[in-house]
Amino acid sequence: MDTDIHVFVYGTLKPGETNFDRYCRDKVITSYRAYIDGDLYHLPTCSYPGATHGTNKIQGFVLSFKDPAILVDLDELEDYDPQRQPAENDYTRELVTTHTPDRILQLSAWAYFMTPQQIYQLKGILIPDGWWQSQTRS
Repeated sequence: MDTDIHVFVYGTLKPGETNFDRYCRDKVITSYRAYIDGDLYHLPTCSYPGATHGTNKIQGFVLSFKDPAILVDLDELEDYDPQRQPAENDYTRELVTTHTPDRILQLSAWAYFMTPQQIYQLKGILIPDGWWQSQTRS
């Protein structure tokens, strides 16, 4: 039985992005490219993206961890508290099915989502290819 904690990341927690070193680098045991179903948005007033449920593909990475305490740290970063209503959080954490690009592997992983209303309020711009990079976004 797989007891590792899997988290799908598509923004600042991806390898090479600003929060990977701080939150993940010394804790991650495996990392691989993957995607989930949904819509990814560039948030021009922020330095990070937001995702909603949708019909496109969100591209990112599945990061695996041994210590479930990683979720406490990530929840704090993402301003998620399961005791609050979704609209009171910046993100909500949900279990999703991830897919590798070749569709050989499917794995359940945690991912963070915003509500469509939050995306609208932050003037989110849909990223058609589902891949966010801080270097190419202003």
